[in-house]
Amino acid sequence: MTPVTPRVFVSHLSGVPVFDPNGDQVGRVRDLVAMLRVGGRPPRLLGMVVEVVSRRRIFLPMTRVTGVESGQVITTGVVNMRRFEQRPTERLVLGEFLDRRVRLVETDEEVTILDVAIQQLPARRDWEIDKYFVRKGRGGALRRKGETLTVEWSAVKGFSLEEHGQGAESLVATFEKLRPADVANALHHLTPKRRAEVAAALDDDRLADVLEELPEDDQVEIIGKLQEERAADVLEAMDPDDAADLLSELPEEDKERLLTLMRPGDAADVRRLMSYEERTAGGLMTTEPVILRPDATVADALARVRQADLSPALAAQVYVCRSPDETPTGKYLGTVHFQRLLRDPPFTLVSSLLDSDLVPLPPDTPLSVVTSYLAAYNLVSVPVVDESGSLLGAVTVDDVLDHLLPDDWRETDFHGREGVLGDR
Repeated sequence: MTPVTPRVFVSHLSGVPVFDPNGDQVGRVRDLVAMLRVGGRPPRLLGMVVEVVSRRRIFLPMTRVTGVESGQVITTGVVNMRRFEQRPTERLVLGEFLDRRVRLVETDEEVTILDVAIQQLPARRDWEIDKYFVRKGRGGALRRKGETLTVEWSAVKGFSLEEHGQGAESLVATFEKLRPADVANALHHLTPKRRAEVAAALDDDRLADVLEELPEDDQVEIIGKLQEERAADVLEAMDPDDAADLLSELPEEDKERLLTLMRPGDAADVRRLMSYEERTAGGLMTTEPVILRPDATVADALARVRQADLSPALAAQVYVCRSPDETPTGKYLGTVHFQRLLRDPPFTLVSSLLDSDLVPLPPDTPLSVVTSYLAAYNLVSVPVVDESGSLLGAVTVDDVLDHLLPDDWRETDFHGREGVLGDR
């Protein structure tokens, strides 16, 4: 009897770790590469797209995969570290198959692919697409109505056609547990058409977080394909400094139109940031640091920095200012670092814990000085004040890094080299 190999659904492979035979992690699965074939043969699975620790995406041939089980992939240990580049004959299973609308051969009924099953051929290392999990009618994974069923690969037709209006719900579901930077990396490697479809399926807050991690060209492309009202909503959900950077890349008429559609308060913050030179403290800062009045307590401060939507850099300190406590504030009094908050009783007033040695920077401070300041005093954030002593915002170390790294840093590994072991 021919042995039956286990069937694996590709949605279960998204993000799973890849290990070499010694148990060392190589990276994580981000997609699978398939090739459509003629003559009634099922699509062949060529390999996996694996994101290694440097966020480079490499190609792992299925012939190098020795095990797919228990939430992990095991390789032979011989890995080609060249960056993955999709060839014209190749299809990305997660990126291009999920949410695709095809038709059943028997009834010509339209169905949407929710998942794809792959299976290893007996006594070989070759893998093929085995079955599709589909939903009848139009709509993706979030659609409640419509019968779902698993069908043979040969039971559907339509993969040779150019897809128009493809949904993205199933693909978005595979991104659910990823950090925004990882989702951004995934979007960056999709086709422009697919990238726009996924962006349309993300909610405003999630898309805002992802846009902040994308290269400028991708940001401009995505925001340009959104309806103007939604684009304004997404810009409002972004950090003001990131929204200002994005808007500065748009034509003047588009920029003004979007600013007009934004809420007046949000638009005012962005306009203020855009008035500063790009590579200065004013151009780098966020206008939404954690600000407390002098009569606030340690308990109040800890409650504020505990908010989930704060970045670690912004949560590392609070700024104490006289009313008003929104930028530009009343007189800036000083900074209290998170570590100091942990050392004092909850009822202690933050005004008694101020770091008086931390001198704020004016908004026209150049980037080189901001960088040296953060490095010299081992800080993750520095306050920015105007001539009257009002707090305008804070520059965080992640904003500085974005401007110090090369423009193509997302495209290169941390060591700036491309090691090669083996061949594709």
